[in-house]
Amino acid sequence: MPPRLTAHDFDQELLILFDAYVHGNLDRRGFLARAQKFAKAGVTAAGLLAALSPDFAAGQQVPPADPRLKTERPGYASPNGSGTVKGYLARPASAGGTKLPAILVIHENRGLNPHIEDIARRLALDGFMAFAPDALTPVGGYPGDEDKARAAFATLDQAKTLQDFLAGAAWLKSRSDCTGKLGAVGFCWGGGIVHMLSTRMPDLAGGVPFYGNTPAPEEAARVKAPLLVQQAEVDDRINAAWPAYEAALKAAGVKYTAHRYPGTQHGFNNDTTPRYDAGAAKLAWERTVAFFKTHLG
Repeated sequence: MPPRLTAHDFDQELLILFDAYVHGNLDRRGFLARAQKFAKAGVTAAGLLAALSPDFAAGQQVPPADPRLKTERPGYASPNGSGTVKGYLARPASAGGTKLPAILVIHENRGLNPHIEDIARRLALDGFMAFAPDALTPVGGYPGDEDKARAAFATLDQAKTLQDFLAGAAWLKSRSDCTGKLGAVGFCWGGGIVHMLSTRMPDLAGGVPFYGNTPAPEEAARVKAPLLVQQAEVDDRINAAWPAYEAALKAAGVKYTAHRYPGTQHGFNNDTTPRYDAGAAKLAWERTVAFFKTHLG
């Protein structure tokens, strides 16, 4: 089997183009047109896009049927009157009816895909109850295709989506098998939602945003939860707003730690794409689990 591609196998400008495509700032046609200049040695622009896109099987760490876990797909009522928000719940099978601290897992801008479900299973193996809601529920749920998911995501009412996640956090925290301690971890768009939840949930026990957009600096005074902020070094789109928000966190006396991982790209923790950085992801995940064990008990 040939070695997996990494970010070092691609030109930095191409990675920036891919990031713009992933986040809806460039459509597929635009990406292919601008990526054409990087197509060489028999590799087409479409081939480059395929190489950069997720391979869920390659990134899976915990099989869905792992006997060490108990998983289910419960739902909770949307406060927006749009029915039941679906999600994916994972607990260690050995826990039985024991109360566990809970972690809300918040996906990227493609909905509840197999990678995020795998993240929930990893947290369950570390002794937590992990629940990942699907923001795409109002438009039919994750469609099984990343391009379709991204397009569907762009149609969401973001204010209502935030309300759905606040309701999901309350539902998870109030479960009879939860200790009442709740943390949140999110990636990309989900990292931004973790930041937003921290400004609206005074009872949040801890938040870990991975390369997520920050709220307006004036929102920082509302943060009561400790934060572990995980950032990529090569991520100007996200990092540009961080100094102002960090200054506001400091002024508000918020307990936070920020790590910026050298040489990494946005999405470095996602092991389904070449932007994955194994060393940085391992360290960031160890820090994440240790943080939750400290603050969730």
